[in-house]
Amino acid sequence: MKGPELVVEQVVEQSRFGAFQFGLLFLCGLCLIIDGFDVQAMGYVAPAIINDWNISKASLGPVFGAGLFGMLLGSLVLTPVGDRYGRRPVLIISTLFFSVCMLLTTQVQTLDALLVLRFITGFGLGSIMPNAMALVGEFSPSSSRVTRMMLVSCGFTVGAAAGGFVSAALIPAHGWHAVFWVGGLVPLLLGIAMLFWLPESIQFLVLHKRPLSKISRWLRKLDPALVINADTRIVVKEARNDGMPVAELFRGGRAGITLLLWLISFMNLINLYFLSNWLPTLIKDAGYTTGMAVLIGTSLQVGGVVGTLTLGWFINRFGFTKVLGACFITACVAIALIGKVAAVPALLFIAVVVAGFCVVGGQPAVNALAGTYYPTSLRSTGIGWALGIGRIGSVVGPVIGGQLIAMQWSNGSLFMAAAVPALISAVMVARLHWSKGGATA
Repeated sequence: MKGPELVVEQVVEQSRFGAFQFGLLFLCGLCLIIDGFDVQAMGYVAPAIINDWNISKASLGPVFGAGLFGMLLGSLVLTPVGDRYGRRPVLIISTLFFSVCMLLTTQVQTLDALLVLRFITGFGLGSIMPNAMALVGEFSPSSSRVTRMMLVSCGFTVGAAAGGFVSAALIPAHGWHAVFWVGGLVPLLLGIAMLFWLPESIQFLVLHKRPLSKISRWLRKLDPALVINADTRIVVKEARNDGMPVAELFRGGRAGITLLLWLISFMNLINLYFLSNWLPTLIKDAGYTTGMAVLIGTSLQVGGVVGTLTLGWFINRFGFTKVLGACFITACVAIALIGKVAAVPALLFIAVVVAGFCVVGGQPAVNALAGTYYPTSLRSTGIGWALGIGRIGSVVGPVIGGQLIAMQWSNGSLFMAAAVPALISAVMVARLHWSKGGATA
């Protein structure tokens, strides 16, 4: 005789936001904070390294690209590991690995050593965002899933903005090495905390037939009143997929939307990382002090935080494609204006904040769209490969930016060129809206 059946999705749908859910969001949010801190830290310390090592600005372009190329490969190689072996071990190992790499960065003394270490660090970081977003989505009711995924994604932009404030405070007093000391010690503490308190996806545990004791432990965190015994059959609505996760992104009618998500992410990350890495340096060249240049660069991330928090509400009301389309059109105009209003500080701040709102804030929305579109068995891979392919753009943006700077392009021309990918993103979002399944996006 079969025992009582317990459907995981129903338990998640009926769960209330309490201490357990808050703890999950907090830990995953901190993972993305350190992710954002690392990515932006290099841009903030760049002017100090240029002065300290007496090197050209263009010589840091490959260093920026190495870290981002590492993240690209990490997204492609490591995210399927999360779908196969679980979100929890990937997040913990990646966080501790990142801590070690940041601490080692304080000891580098040559450009080549910095380039290699940035690549290794980026590779380890590549799996953090997809798995953190997937884990949060799998513990969230459908009514709040997008909002929570956007909220935890905000950790990335919070970390990037925090990197600016920390750098502005530490570099003048203690040098650029201090930024990486802070960036190494914080994730070390976080990794230890995650060993004790980070849960594993319940859907993953069921699909991979893990022991009932492990599954029931996390189910009772969602609902302490659940009655679970040895006869209880715990099930999920979807079937387990034992095929190649990447190949499955192109099956079941998913190919078209998968390709559109990749292209949108590619174009937007060209802009995001060009602005994140080169904006402080370009603003300094426009006649501002190093401190002011860092603060203006930080305002890009501040705009991104506001965008991430705000866009989740709009997406719940109007849908992904309408909101993202409006975002990328606005981003196109704001980016083009940065080079035109650089001589007027107030207008420059406004243009940078709006660009951050739309570009930096829009990327978590693209990630959340991927997270809601793919099933549990493909969710980490779907987000990770969209990010991974997108991060080809994150490598291209800073490297091409460095080459254009070396060719002595004016700031106005640089930012006009940077506006083009935002326009292409808007066109692709429109295509996504009218594609099969676009109405649900």
